[in-house]
Amino acid sequence: MFRLQGSKVLAVDMTGDAVKAKNGSMVAYDGQMSFKKLTGGGEGLRGMVTRRLTGEQMTVMEVKGHGTCWFADRASEINLVALQGDKLYVESSNLLATDAGLRTGTTFTGLRGASQGNGLFTTTVEGHGQAALLSDGPAVVLRVSPQYPLIVDPGAYIAHQGSVRQSFQSGVTFRTFLGEGGGEAFQIRFEGDGLVYVQPSERNTIAGDL
Repeated sequence: MFRLQGSKVLAVDMTGDAVKAKNGSMVAYDGQMSFKKLTGGGEGLRGMVTRRLTGEQMTVMEVKGHGTCWFADRASEINLVALQGDKLYVESSNLLATDAGLRTGTTFTGLRGASQGNGLFTTTVEGHGQAALLSDGPAVVLRVSPQYPLIVDPGAYIAHQGSVRQSFQSGVTFRTFLGEGGGEAFQIRFEGDGLVYVQPSERNTIAGDL
């Protein structure tokens, strides 16, 4: 259903099914399609309420029909992730589209969300199907194993999946070594067994500084 045309355009072939995508990300379509605007980052009332409470309301559209839709967002790189009943945790700004077999929701993330100014919740995607993630530059998938915890700069973090525990530790961020940090810095620490997706460019936010 999902396929890439180049690295920056997502093509979705539909035969009567639906796809949810970031509002305004569709660049073309053929065939017969219907469109519906969805408000909130998750399913039902809870997703809407949590987004409003944190000021991070996410606008999503549902596209349904027969034909092909093409999606893109500010020339960002697109990365396809196939889920087999597991759960993906992803920054809402990095989620481009999900197919009909996946459920979206929100989950509490605590310190990282507050310090980045992105609210206290992040988006969850789970079920069987494909999701398309955005990244500033080609995303890198890093393995977390019980023997080797992974430390990630919060500005470069996109998503993670698997049996992974996420925690936050204060100290230096990577930019602090260059004398560019300010305030109390922190890092995201991942332990367990899973995958972490990072982008080679930091978000234009407060990132790791409190």
